[in-house]
Amino acid sequence: MTTLFGVPMQALFGQLLLGLINGSFYAILSLGLAIIFGLLNVINFSHGAQYMMGAFVSWMLLNYLGIGYWWALLLVPLIVGAVGIVIERVLIARLYKLDHLYGLLLTFGLALLIQGFFRAAYGASGLPYAIPKELLGVQRLPFMFLPNYRAWVIVASVAVCLATWLVIEKTKIGSYLRAATENPTLVQAFGVNVPLLLTLTYGFGVALAGFAGVLAAPIYAVNPNMGADVIIVVFAVVVIGGMGSILGAIVTGFALGLVEGLTKVFYPEAASTVIFAIMILVLLVKPAGLFGKAA
Repeated sequence: MTTLFGVPMQALFGQLLLGLINGSFYAILSLGLAIIFGLLNVINFSHGAQYMMGAFVSWMLLNYLGIGYWWALLLVPLIVGAVGIVIERVLIARLYKLDHLYGLLLTFGLALLIQGFFRAAYGASGLPYAIPKELLGVQRLPFMFLPNYRAWVIVASVAVCLATWLVIEKTKIGSYLRAATENPTLVQAFGVNVPLLLTLTYGFGVALAGFAGVLAAPIYAVNPNMGADVIIVVFAVVVIGGMGSILGAIVTGFALGLVEGLTKVFYPEAASTVIFAIMILVLLVKPAGLFGKAA
């Protein structure tokens, strides 16, 4: 059996696959966080709860209405994004001129409320969500078996992240968004409805979390704690990539997933802390993050 530094290649590639899958979720979730912070200057601590909400909404659509996975991929981001729009209009819009700490405290409280609601309604144990039949089975590769659904998650994550980056960085509406964060008065003078633009931006960032929740539902058990388990890591990813950096969130999310997977192979004891160790090093060397700009 082929080995690398004494590690079987099958085990190495298996952990890299797991790392890439985790990185797919890190990338989508940190992308949503980066959009909301970069364009609205709001630290959205409820992002993990909205990711969990996406998984639960997809489960409810299937079990209560018979709406399957493929429709859920379209409907859940719209539903979760609509909830985010209501939250932004009713609560978060009042905090734009205040210190970041107020938005952090508000969204942290929202996360606890959302998590508590689903725990009270469905309990703390996980609820199963079946893989769609079109994505059952595996592909035999030279060193490992690649489950079709895992491959789909990676492809879908890359496609969504790249499409989002292109819209924000290369289109007219993206230029309006970036300009609105720098000089909203000037942008409004050109006839752009800046408050509506900010509201839709928050809704889109939250919709990305809902989309990630649908992707995660067949892999992880749908449970109220799934958002709390990942949000701290995702915040670390955003800090490493650079707060508000769209490209940094995407690249760092996938890269740190792979680093985490490699760590599980060569030094498993550090797998749960390696991302935070990297965050500390980055903050010491480049406080703005790898792709961030100094204030």
